[in-house]
Order: sequence, then structure tokens, then C-alpha cells
Amino acid sequence: MDSTETQARAEEAGDRAADASSVGLVAVIVAAMEGEPRALTVRVPGQAAGRGDGLPAGPLVSEHATLERGLRAWVERQTHQRLGYVEQLYTFGDRDRSGEGRAGAHSLSVAYLALVREERSAGLAEAAWQNWYRYLPYEDFRQGRPPQLDAILPRLEAWAAEPEDAKLRRLRADRLGLTFGLNGGTWNDERVLERYELLFEAGLIPEAQGNAGRSLPGDPTGVPMAFDHRRVLATAIGRMRGKIKYRPVVFELMPPEFTLLQLQRTVEALSGAQLHKQNFRRLVAQQGLVEETEAVTSGTAGRPAKLVRFRREVLLERPAPGLRVTPSRRA
Repeated sequence: MDSTETQARAEEAGDRAADASSVGLVAVIVAAMEGEPRALTVRVPGQAAGRGDGLPAGPLVSEHATLERGLRAWVERQTHQRLGYVEQLYTFGDRDRSGEGRAGAHSLSVAYLALVREERSAGLAEAAWQNWYRYLPYEDFRQGRPPQLDAILPRLEAWAAEPEDAKLRRLRADRLGLTFGLNGGTWNDERVLERYELLFEAGLIPEAQGNAGRSLPGDPTGVPMAFDHRRVLATAIGRMRGKIKYRPVVFELMPPEFTLLQLQRTVEALSGAQLHKQNFRRLVAQQGLVEETEAVTSGTAGRPAKLVRFRREVLLERPAPGLRVTPSRRA
């Protein structure tokens, strides 16, 4: 074998190695402050206009003993935020997830959900806390039906009616019912990822066009994110909405002592729904999730409110101590 052929084979092997699946780590870091759900984002250079927001992320390297240690190291390096509660969210491995247009290339990322009680200084100018409804505004029903749906749904219905094949039209209509509650369906607050993916398939969001996609001011689908990070965020929101119903994870976001109103506002922020005050308090009492302290709020207008804390004994008393809340309205 001559040197030219040897070099060609070496280059081919290098190309294969470059295209082989690499392992990345992505973190959805959630906090709830002042009644708003926030995710920690970083600026990602080299993205299309309006798509510079991303999630803290980095590759798994040999110095990382475990996936979780690698994740924590990248988060602290990029944001100066130390993590407490962390759980693995999902593994993403679709082709060309990076949007760089390398046909057939896979990029494997392991995503994690992290909950923090306080928004510490992001540390770097490129890191910032953002309301997660900035990226998925049609998921927020706290003030009634989101106006963004009035712009989104007609376009989805037009997409569903496009195919000449009647079975395909029926299939698309059924999916609109399952995800957006159309055609006699009901809105399921946990189907955040399914709604995002349907919008992606219909070509209604910039990420569907790869890096060439451009976001428009006031886009009803929300602000796009780098790579497929908005899909990762949608997965995390759906996971959180499901978990608060059967596990007391909401208390990972609360300070050691808090008022029942603060707890209600946090649950509303996560679920994207407005809750009936008395029904919520009755549910919390029935579940035995909190206990009163001797302290009350101070320095606020109006009557001081009692401070409560999470009653950890509930974890030993029953297997699913969550908050199966019912929205007071869902238009």
C-alpha cells in the first residue's frame, strides 16, 4: 500500500471518527422566584439571529468520573451556579441535532433536570435567568387562554388539512386533538414536548429550518433557542408538570419557610394554570405536606401571613405525596 492510499484511509478513518456519536451533557436548571418559573441560559455564539440562547452544556471528557459530575463541572464553569437536586431527564440522539447540516451525523446528549432554591448570580455576562414561558408562551394559561394560540391554531389546522390522503388528514387532526385539545380533545398540561414536536413537524418554528431559520419579533411560538435546546426545555417542563402531581419536588424550589400563597404561586408557575385558592389550601392540608412554624411574614403591607415548612415525614407515610391540582380555568 503506497503512502497516498495510506493517507487517504487515515483521513477517511478520521472523518468517520469525527462523525461518530459524541456524548454531550445538557442541564435544564429551574428556579421559581416571585411566582415565575425560570431557567438558567447561556449565550451561544455563532447562531442565527435571535437564536443565541442556549442551556448550559458541554462534552463528556475523560476527567469526568461520571456523567453527573461532568454536568456539575460544566454548569459551575459556565454559570457559577452550584447544583443541588439533579435527575437524569432524557437522552437525545437524533441526527443533526446541532443544526449544522452534517447529513447523517448523530450527536448524543444526556440531559438533566436540576432544581435550585435561589437564583444566585449567574456569574458570567453570557449567563442569565429567563422565564421559561419566553420560549413556550402558549403553555401559560395563568391569565386565561394564551393569545398566542389564536395565531398558532389556524396554521396548525391548515397544515392538518393539506394532505390529499384522507387517512393522513385524519391522523393529523387526531394529533391536534391529543396535543392542543382541538376536535373534541382536551388539553393535557404534561404534553409540552408533543406540542413542540408537532409545531416542529408543521414547520412553524425556526428550529425546523436548522441554522438557516430566522425568528420573527412576536413569534407566537416563542423565542427559539440554539441547537435543539428548546426541545430539551419542553421535555423538562413536561417532566416537572408530571412530577409535582405525585412527588413533592416543588419543595426543592421553595425556601426553608414560606407562605401558602408563595407555594400556590410556584405550583401555578410550573403547571401554567390558575388554581382556586381555597381548593389548593384544602388539598395541601389533606395531603399533610406542610406544617406551621411560629414565624409570620414581616415588612409587607396587609395582615402578616403564617410561614410554613415542608413536612418531610410525609415521604415515609405514603408513596405518592404530590399535588394533583385542578386548574380553576382552562380556556
